[in-house]
Amino acid sequence: MKPIEIKIVGLIRKPSPEICQEILDTERWSEFKGYSILPGIKSAQFEVKTPQIIGSRIKVQNNDGSSHIEEIIEWDVSNRIALRFQEFDSPLRNLATHFIETWEFRKSSDGTEASRIMTMYPKGVLGWLMLIPISRLMKKAFEENLRQTNNG
Repeated sequence: MKPIEIKIVGLIRKPSPEICQEILDTERWSEFKGYSILPGIKSAQFEVKTPQIIGSRIKVQNNDGSSHIEEIIEWDVSNRIALRFQEFDSPLRNLATHFIETWEFRKSSDGTEASRIMTMYPKGVLGWLMLIPISRLMKKAFEENLRQTNNG
């Protein structure tokens, strides 16, 4: 089944290493508020934190009571980082195998141009059909999170 991808691009008035340091600060993850029926994050904490960061696993509790694991699979603070969302609770467990969230960084005179990409891997046709509206909500949540980042 073909993955579903969303992407936003925005300017963050910080250098990419600082953005990445903030991503590692799980105390801040609750700043992700979700959008509409897409839940925000209630809390997040490292289950495993590796010295090289890659392979670190973060347990995420969402505001709707669901949870998942985010594993850091790429970590190049100057260019690109990626996290694999997995071990979803139901109903998402029945709709998707995993998601990959990628951040790509490009230096800018005002900070960093950041591309934030979410690729969702559906399980079958039903999963694909259900993930389409979820992906639209995720894009709106990413846009709102970018506004919060720049205003906070």
